[in-house]
Amino acid sequence: MADDVEECRAALKICPPGHSDRSSSLDNLAGSLRERFMQRGDPSDLDESVELHRAALLLCPPGHSHRSYSLNNLAVSIGDRFMQRGDPSDLDESIELLRAALLLRPPGHSDRSESLNNLAVSLGYRFMQRGDPSDLDESIELDRAALLLHPPGHPDRSQSLNNLAVSLGDRFRQRGDPSDLDERIELHRAALLLRPPGHSDRSQSINNLAVSLGYRYRQRGDPSDLDESIELDRATLLLRPPGHSDRSDSLNNLAASLVDRFKQRGDPSDLDESIELLRAALLLRPLGHSNRSSSLDNLAVSLGDRFTQQGILSDLDERIELHRAALLLRPLGHSDRSSSLDNLAVSLRDRFTQRGDPSDLDEAFSLFLQLSQISHAVARKDLTAAKSWVASAEETNHGSALVAYQTALKFLDQHVALLSSSSRHFDVVSMATASRAVDAFSCSIRNGALATAVELVEQGRAVFWTQLARFRTTLDELSAAHHTGAALAEEFRQLSFHLRNAFDQSTEDQSSQIRQLTVQWDDVVSRIRMLPDFSRFLLPPLFSDLRKAAEEGPVIIVNASQYSCDALIVLSDRDPVHVQIDITQTEVSDLSIEFQSLSKDFGSFDTQHKLVRILRKLWHDIVDPVVQALGASNVHPGSRIWWCPTAEFTLLPLHAAGPYEKKRDSLPHIYISSYTPTLATLVRARQQVSRDASRQYFVAIGQGNPDGGKPLQCVAPELAVVAQRLTPIVSSFTSLEDSDATVKAAVDVLNHNQWLHLACHGMPNRKQPFESSFAMRDGPLMIKDIIRSDWQNPEFAFLSACHTTVGDEKSLDESIHLAAAMQFSGFRSVIGSMWSVDDEVAQEVVSAFYGNMVDGSGRLDCTRAAMALHRAVKKLRRNDVPLEQQIVFVHIGV
Repeated sequence: MADDVEECRAALKICPPGHSDRSSSLDNLAGSLRERFMQRGDPSDLDESVELHRAALLLCPPGHSHRSYSLNNLAVSIGDRFMQRGDPSDLDESIELLRAALLLRPPGHSDRSESLNNLAVSLGYRFMQRGDPSDLDESIELDRAALLLHPPGHPDRSQSLNNLAVSLGDRFRQRGDPSDLDERIELHRAALLLRPPGHSDRSQSINNLAVSLGYRYRQRGDPSDLDESIELDRATLLLRPPGHSDRSDSLNNLAASLVDRFKQRGDPSDLDESIELLRAALLLRPLGHSNRSSSLDNLAVSLGDRFTQQGILSDLDERIELHRAALLLRPLGHSDRSSSLDNLAVSLRDRFTQRGDPSDLDEAFSLFLQLSQISHAVARKDLTAAKSWVASAEETNHGSALVAYQTALKFLDQHVALLSSSSRHFDVVSMATASRAVDAFSCSIRNGALATAVELVEQGRAVFWTQLARFRTTLDELSAAHHTGAALAEEFRQLSFHLRNAFDQSTEDQSSQIRQLTVQWDDVVSRIRMLPDFSRFLLPPLFSDLRKAAEEGPVIIVNASQYSCDALIVLSDRDPVHVQIDITQTEVSDLSIEFQSLSKDFGSFDTQHKLVRILRKLWHDIVDPVVQALGASNVHPGSRIWWCPTAEFTLLPLHAAGPYEKKRDSLPHIYISSYTPTLATLVRARQQVSRDASRQYFVAIGQGNPDGGKPLQCVAPELAVVAQRLTPIVSSFTSLEDSDATVKAAVDVLNHNQWLHLACHGMPNRKQPFESSFAMRDGPLMIKDIIRSDWQNPEFAFLSACHTTVGDEKSLDESIHLAAAMQFSGFRSVIGSMWSVDDEVAQEVVSAFYGNMVDGSGRLDCTRAAMALHRAVKKLRRNDVPLEQQIVFVHIGV
C-alpha cells in the first residue's frame, strides 16, 4: 500500500499545474491515501485525501466530463472523515456533493448505480444521527433503484444487496415492522453467497448477517439465530486483525451477542468476555469517533448486567460514569439522546436502591423529565425511554408519573403518525400502546386529575382508528372561512382520500408515493394549524371537546388497570364523577375469560345459570355503584347512557348487568344503554348530520348462500320483514340478495344509500382482525374494504350477523371489529352483536325494531336506534326467549 502511495506521488510530480492529467493524478493519489487509511487508520492520510480531492474538483468545473467523478470522490472521502470524527457538517457536505454527482449521472449513465448507492449510504448515516424518517425512506428508495441496476452477475450486486439490507435494518429499528427484518436477513445471505472466502468484502457481509440475526433473536427468541450470530461474529473478528479500520465494530458486535447468550444461559464467562471486548472496542473509538457514544453505552450496559449478577459496586459506579460520558456526546436533537437519558436515569435509580442517596433519585427524574423536550422524529427507542420513566415513577411513587404518561402518549401519537396506514403496522401500534392508556387513566384518577384522565385514555386507545379517522375529517368550517381556507380544505380532502385509498395496498413500488403523500398531508395539516381558530386541528382533543359526547346523556368510562379499576361518569355540564370499583384487573380478566368460554356454549342446557351468575357479579362490583352515582347526579330512570369500556371490560355485557332477583330491577329496566369505543367517536357521530336529510335511501343486503359458507334459511324472510316495514316510509328502498349480493355490489350500493340492513354470516378473525368480514356470494367483504370506502353521509347500519363486535384478542383497546369499522367509516348509529345470534330471534328483533325507528313526522331517525332496540328486547323478554339471545344485540353510536 505504501508503494502505491509513493507511485501516485511520483505520477503527480510529472503533472504540474496546467497539465491535462493533473486532476486524475490528484484523484489517484487521494484514492491511494484513502485505501491506506482504511488499512492502517492514520487520520492524516484521510485529511490529505480530502484536500487532494478538493484540488481535483477545482480542475473540473461545471460542464467538465469528469466533474461527476470528482464530486463523488470528494463526497466519499469527506463521508469517511465524518465516520472517523463525527463532525455533522462533513456529513451534510458529503450528501450535497453526492446529490450534485447524481444529477450529472441520469438514467442510462454507466456510473448512476454508484451515485445511487453512495447517496443512500450517506442519508442512512444522517438518519442514524438525527432521526429524520424522510432521510431513511429516501435511502431505501435509492438502494432499491441501485439494486435494479445490478442484476445477477453484476460485480457490484453484493454491495447493493448489502446496502439495501442495512437501510431496512435501520427502518426496522425505528418502526418495528418484522417484514423489514426478515427481508434484511435474506438480502445479507444473498450478499454473502457472492463474497466467497478471499473476497475483500466478505468480513462486511459476515458481520452484517451476524448483527441482523442478533436483532431477530432479540425479537423472537430463537436460540439458533443467536448461535449462528456468535459463530459469524467470531469469523468476522478473525478477518479484521489489529489495525483494521472496522475492528472496533466486530469487537462491539461479538460482545453484544455474548451478552444475549449470557442472558439466555447465565454463563458468567460470556459476560466477562463481552466486557473485555467492549473495553478493546472503546480504545479504538477515541474522542471524536462517530460511534464512541454507542461504545460507552454498550460497555456501561454490560457492567450493569454484571453488577446485577455479582453485586460489584465499582461496576455500578463505572456504569454511571460511562453513561454520563455518552450523554454528553448526544446533545438535544441527537436521535439517541432519549436512550442515553433513560440509561443514565435507570443507573442512578439502581444506585439509589443500593445506597439510598436521595440525590441519585432526584437526578434520575431530572433526566427523565428532559424526555419531554425531545425534538426529533419519534422512534421506538423514544417510546421505550418514556415507558421506562413511567415504570420508574410508578415504582417509586414519584410526582412526575402523570407527566411521564403524558409524554409517553404524546410520543405514541407522533410515532403512529410516522407509520403508513397499513394493517401490517397494527402489531407495532398495539405493542406500543399496550396498557399505556388504561394505566395513565388510573394515574390521573389517583392524582385527582379527572379531566386529564379522560384526555389520556382517549389519546392512547383506538389509536389505529383515530389515525384513519383523520383522513375522514370534514372541513366545512374551514371551507367557509375564506379563500385560503377553502383551498387548504380541498387540498386536505384530496390527500386524505388518496391516503385512505392506499390502506393495506402499500407495495414497495408505491411506498415512495405514499411517503410523498404523507409528507404533503403533514404539510397541509401544519398550514391549517397556522390559521386562526385551527391551532389544535387534528391534535388530541381536550376535555372541553370530549365532554360534548355527553350532550344527550352521560358517558361512563369503565377502566381496568394493573394499578386500580375505576369508573368515571362524564357529564356535559358538570365535572366528571369518579366511582370507585371494588374489583381488580386480574378479577376482571378472569371474569372476561369465563364469559368468553361460556358464550361459545350458549344454547346448551346449563349456560343460563352461569350467565346469570356473571351478570350478577357485573352488577354488584361495577354497574350498581355506577347506577347509584347516576341517580345522585340526577340522571333519571329511562334516560339514555353510554358505556365506554376499556381493556377486558370491552368483552363483558355491561348493558345486561343486574341482580336478576324478583322485585329488583336490572340495568335494562333502569336506563337505555349504548356503547362507544371512544368519546371522540361519539362526538364525531353527533356532529355528522346529513347535509341532505330530506331524502332517505335504504338498502337491505342479504346473503343466505355465501361462498363456501353454511346456507342461512332466515335471510330472505328477514329481508322481507325489513322491506314490508320500510318501503312505505323511505324515499327509496333497494334490496340486494343472493347472487346480486357480491363484495363489489355491496360496496357500490352503499355509495348511494345512507341506511343499511345487512343479514349474512359475520366472520370474526381474532388473529388477523382486519380480515374479519361479512360473507358475500363471491367472498368476504373485509374490514380493510370498508376502510377504503368513500360512502357519503352514512347514517345507520343494522348488522344482523354473528360476532360483529368481536375484535382482536391481543389488542382489546384498539376495537378492530366489524361494528367499529362501520362506525369509523361514517355510520352514526350501528346495531351489532356480541356473540352468535339465533335466526328466529333476529327476525323477531328486526320486526319490532323498525316499528320503533320512525319519529313523529313519519321518518326514520337514527338517534332512536337505542330506544328501538330497547323496546324490541323488552318484547323478547315477554316471549320467554333465552336470556343470552335477549342481550346479544348492542347499540353503538348516537
